[in-house]
Amino acid sequence: MSIWEYANPKKFMETTARFMPWLVGLTAVTLIPGLAWGYFFTPEAENFGSSVKIIYIHVPSATIAINAWIMMLVASLIWLVRRHHVSALAAKAAAPVGLTMTLIALITGAVWGQPMWGTWWAWDPRLTSFLVLFIFYLGYMALWEAIENPDTAADLTAILCIVGSVFALLSRYAVMFWPQGLHQGASLSMDRAEHVADVYYWPLVLSLIGFGLLFLTLVLYRTRTEVRARRLKALEARERMA
Repeated sequence: MSIWEYANPKKFMETTARFMPWLVGLTAVTLIPGLAWGYFFTPEAENFGSSVKIIYIHVPSATIAINAWIMMLVASLIWLVRRHHVSALAAKAAAPVGLTMTLIALITGAVWGQPMWGTWWAWDPRLTSFLVLFIFYLGYMALWEAIENPDTAADLTAILCIVGSVFALLSRYAVMFWPQGLHQGASLSMDRAEHVADVYYWPLVLSLIGFGLLFLTLVLYRTRTEVRARRLKALEARERMA
């Protein structure tokens, strides 16, 4: 069995229908306990107070915001190379979810920054690249809506996605490129010395898993909706021609 079989809309709809309920359940049993554990059962941190608990929303949302664009890039490249409509629709479906996650990350970052840095916003390299990524999300969605022909829209948004990936990668690795910036290093790292303390680490990992599953659930749900909308337009076009 080839993975490309699932690019067929009928196969995609049948397969995702079977495991969507399980995916929703897994999202609930990871996201809700992760956030509750982090917010209610972790202590205040020295020098940070209770504001440290914002990491359970800020870090996962920022992580998903960046990786959502990378997922859109992969789906867009598949569309450009193999012309599978489901991949183009998946990229389109992921954009509003990624935009929302980017907005959450920007807002929670500002809430964190005001007491820590004394300002709601600073033109730090990572913050700036994240803001530009937010603008690219807006532009990507606007381009889909502005072009009537869906294949042309998929082509142009795929090109925009390739260009915007530069800022997605900058958002991810800006701390490495510009270590003098205000933004602290990664909360999770392969280097044990850079990890947050264990009392914060494990609920953060659970929250990250929950946010990841939430993203997957929403993208699959929205992709299924886009497939149905494409089918409806095709039927309407046939009726007009009959």
